Amino acid sequence: MFIRALQLALREKSSRIIGPGSPSFVVNAFDLFGSELAESAELAEKVAVITGGASGIGKATAAEFIRNGAKVIIADVQDDLDHAVAAELGPGTACYTRCDVTDEAQVAADVDLAVSRYGQLDVMFNNVGIIAGSRQPGAEPGFEIRGAMNKHWGVPGPLSLRHCRQRPPLAAVDLADFDRVMAANARGVLAGLKHAARAMVPRRRSSIICTASIAGMVGTAAADPEYSASKAAVLGLVRAVAAELGRSGVRVNAISPGAVRTPLLMKSLAAWFPEKSAEEIQQMATEDSPMVAGTALEAEDIARAVYLASDEAKYVNGHNIVVDGGLSVTMRAK
Repeated sequence: MFIRALQLALREKSSRIIGPGSPSFVVNAFDLFGSELAESAELAEKVAVITGGASGIGKATAAEFIRNGAKVIIADVQDDLDHAVAAELGPGTACYTRCDVTDEAQVAADVDLAVSRYGQLDVMFNNVGIIAGSRQPGAEPGFEIRGAMNKHWGVPGPLSLRHCRQRPPLAAVDLADFDRVMAANARGVLAGLKHAARAMVPRRRSSIICTASIAGMVGTAAADPEYSASKAAVLGLVRAVAAELGRSGVRVNAISPGAVRTPLLMKSLAAWFPEKSAEEIQQMATEDSPMVAGTALEAEDIARAVYLASDEAKYVNGHNIVVDGGLSVTMRAK
């Protein structure tokens, strides 16, 4: 069925598929086979741990997993929100545990919780991702990313999502930020891989999914070097362990989103552009989309990770599924 979906994708002019031998294997037609298989995906009796599961991509994926029959452990650090999300998703199917992924012991405890409560761990979704603290809205008052800075950086025309966050020069990078971002985005993923594998290898049929980003694949002035390096590391980790774990029946894959319209993105845009109305902020989040005008990448689009978690994808291993509407292909072509 996967091969048939890829054959369908090859007929789409807007899709590009790079052969599996390429180090940047890309499937920009994820929605094609995702929609083809979502209804038949079976996660019944499966148990999943989702780091960063309280909002955005994590929450949307938790809801999708539960709709497909899985039990989900939400691992996050937003205590009040996490408890509310677990209650919203259903106390019988979702629970919350506090987890700072920079602490390996807490990641190990999440895996142990899944095994002790449900007797197994079938899916690990390493989804936590942070950006450099000095680039977060309000953290660097002397560097306003608005009209004047757009002029400074030589950005023509009206503001858009692509230009709303031009990064400071390399000389302004704080290596403490680099260490912090790498600890969460790369080291945290490695901890998830290590401890999930410990529980999964004996079962010989499990799935680990890691959230990467197109920022780890292509250069962009909007992405911090800290963040880009951390997401490139995620892709490297997936490739490095996929063959080893695949021999034990544990598949490891990555998903690389473009700019997803999550609450974090919308809040960031509102902070960067306080003079903009809610409608203008919404427009900024959609106008750079390479897809049909007015459409945006939503967290639910990434939640099609349900396919990679299911037995439908039993032979999909070591790949990076790009969900960006073709944006990364467009960026390469320029």
